[in-house]
Amino acid sequence: MGGINPAGRTSGHQAFRRTVLDALPADQQRQTLEGLAALMRLAEHSDHGWQDSTGQPIDSPASLLREQVLDHTLIRRNEDPRFQAPGLPANRRAELALAEPVRVTLRRRQLPEQLPEGWEVRELDAREVEVTLPAGMLEVLLPDAQEPKVQAAAQLPSGFDPASLYRSVHHPRGLAMAIFGASDCLGASGLDWETLRQQLNPDHIAVYAGNSIGQLDDEGWGGLLKSLVSGQRATSKQMPLGYGQMPADFLNAYVLGSVGGTGAALGACASFLYNLRLGIDDIRAGRRRVVMVGTADAPITPEIIEGFRAMGALADDASLKALDALTLLTDADYQRACRPFARNCGFTMAEASQFVLLMDDALALELGADILGAVPDVFVNADGFKRSISAPGIGNYITLGKAAALVRNMLGETALKERTYLHAHGTSTPKNRTTESHVFDEIARANGIEQWPVVAIKAFIGHSQGSAAGDQLASALGSFAHGLLPGIPTLDAVADDVYAERLRFSTTPQAFSADAAFINAKGFGGNNATGVVLSPQVTERLLLQRHGSAAVEAWKAKRETVRAQAAAYLSQADKGHYAPRYQFGEAVLEGPELDIRADRIHIPGYHQAVSLNVDNPFGSLNGEGQS
Repeated sequence: MGGINPAGRTSGHQAFRRTVLDALPADQQRQTLEGLAALMRLAEHSDHGWQDSTGQPIDSPASLLREQVLDHTLIRRNEDPRFQAPGLPANRRAELALAEPVRVTLRRRQLPEQLPEGWEVRELDAREVEVTLPAGMLEVLLPDAQEPKVQAAAQLPSGFDPASLYRSVHHPRGLAMAIFGASDCLGASGLDWETLRQQLNPDHIAVYAGNSIGQLDDEGWGGLLKSLVSGQRATSKQMPLGYGQMPADFLNAYVLGSVGGTGAALGACASFLYNLRLGIDDIRAGRRRVVMVGTADAPITPEIIEGFRAMGALADDASLKALDALTLLTDADYQRACRPFARNCGFTMAEASQFVLLMDDALALELGADILGAVPDVFVNADGFKRSISAPGIGNYITLGKAAALVRNMLGETALKERTYLHAHGTSTPKNRTTESHVFDEIARANGIEQWPVVAIKAFIGHSQGSAAGDQLASALGSFAHGLLPGIPTLDAVADDVYAERLRFSTTPQAFSADAAFINAKGFGGNNATGVVLSPQVTERLLLQRHGSAAVEAWKAKRETVRAQAAAYLSQADKGHYAPRYQFGEAVLEGPELDIRADRIHIPGYHQAVSLNVDNPFGSLNGEGQS
């Protein structure tokens, strides 16, 4: 796994450890704080030890920079300059009443192509003209700066800019995050991608990656859509780079060099699980052996935030003040903006990029892959008829019910009741706290579960839209590794309308030995999905049952080398040394280089050819093809 979110880097469980920091042993707290300080460019480690951002040596970055790291990770006051004084850049329509004609000087290229009626233009020189505006009403746009109505956001750790780590040229932020996230995933795997690629039929690799609403910042569709009305020029990059499947395209073209399966499933907040399901289905059907799955969402822009605020979905400043009877919001108040299952007023917008590498079990054993867990299935169901497209419905009862049934069938009733927990969608909206808790409580009742632990990590990292379930999956893998469930620190009290009879909430991290976790997404528009993720211990027992002890022991021997290589990567990353994999213009093929036969295509640079022998379950009208 790899990626980045407001809690830090996904690899090495850094982001997870940030959410349970105070419950960790002292050495792990130190390592986490040092790694985050390096990520945030507050400190860097070299042969001479730790230095601060000015190059001065420091003895203990964990203690010296602790408060700065804590204050500038997770949810906090929006640090984007556009959201600070003097305010969000905007325009206000106005009509100027000109009592008499007015002469102004303009650059020639600033003249409208279609001159308004009554305008008189006189050339001054090659660059400038004089324009006489007639008396009367003149419609104009006046520059404005509006105070943001929403100032809480869950941004990536301050100082971290993924685009600065590789040769990016006007890449939207989400795509730069995808490059970093996928590279982090490969580095943390301990596997050499080129070696792995050569061992496989090129068609046995796939990438399913996207996001929920495309790239809507100025480098993508956001800049394109407002270019004409804002007087800016559209660029050649904005249109193609705005597509929602572009994270997959970037990975194929610049990170993995894959010619195998590709695509993206967009399903609002459930997008990560939709893509995960595509990868699982491919591997179970035998179509692919390795699948990279992920999402990258960067929706913290003035326009997107205003859109969600207009829906009444966000915790805006006015609602937060009303919730706590405050006249002024402090930094501490913004850090508590997201309150799943408590009295709350809306979610907090976040950004994140999350990627996981899936393999079939035989290949994982053969390679000595370090298996972090297993995902046997993802269940998806819609809501059916509903009053409003944004209103909740019934699909989530079906998805969680199926997921619980699968765990009961695989691991037994005792494991389901006592060694599983829920990773709630937990958006922090009044409607979600009621409806999702009712889903949980009813499925618990149906399965005889008395105290089902509920985790809601949006309290820390906000709602990253299509990447939200990726954040949850990465956190679940962290819980397996550390034996801790994150608490909900903003849960002062469970709200009166939460169905909590059979649920267990905690404000602090709790020790818990889990066999499985349920990754729940209760998405906008009726995009419900629940994924099952099994612990590495349970996965190993399943591998032993399926492949035998000799194969598992051989895998463990190979795994030592892989773990050593992963540890070397993580050591460098914790010191602030990153080298994202970005291969622009390398080994480009366009067709004439291929060796094409009737039964195969050999691609230069690939050891194995692509087989053209396809399955035909439909029968044949050709006598030669009949058996």
